[in-house]
Amino acid sequence: MGGTMDGTKQRRRGDTRQRIQDVALELFAEQGYEKTSLREIAERLEVTKAALYYHFKTKEEIIVSLFEDLTKPIEDLIEWGKGQPHSLDTKQEIVRRYSQALTDAAPLFRFMQENQATVRELSIGEMFKNRMLGMRDIIIDPDADMVDQVRCISALFTMHAGMFVLKDLEGDPEEKRRAVLEVATDLVTQAHKGARTDR
Repeated sequence: MGGTMDGTKQRRRGDTRQRIQDVALELFAEQGYEKTSLREIAERLEVTKAALYYHFKTKEEIIVSLFEDLTKPIEDLIEWGKGQPHSLDTKQEIVRRYSQALTDAAPLFRFMQENQATVRELSIGEMFKNRMLGMRDIIIDPDADMVDQVRCISALFTMHAGMFVLKDLEGDPEEKRRAVLEVATDLVTQAHKGARTDR
């Protein structure tokens, strides 16, 4: 057991709520969301079902809480971005921070991809779409040419592709992450140079 998500565990403090989230996600990945019961999660954690119940009443609550915790950095980034000038520095910083947030939330995005029906039912998909629209708003200059707006949106899509599509690409994950980040940064830089007014 374990081993696979140690990085996540070290980054996120080992309190009970987070241990429950991590173990639940591990089990969902192994045997599917539908087939996993709260009892099995409690067993793997070696806690009573009552102890688990104290934190979460349902599997849905676990996933929604995970989603909220792991996308909080994206929300914070959107808030930060709203208050910044539309400068090149800002856009490059947005791309850098977004890349980090996506990397930290990777197990969750894998879950979302593998359990699309559940994601739809739990309105996580809706929440995620709103986060995406928020990201779009802070990275695009409203008065930029259409081509440059598309470049900025493509920078976001490039980072999403880095999570899913490029998984099967041979190579070191960290090297891949850096390559994706470089391409996304190139796109916003190019879009910014295309902007008529250099703010």
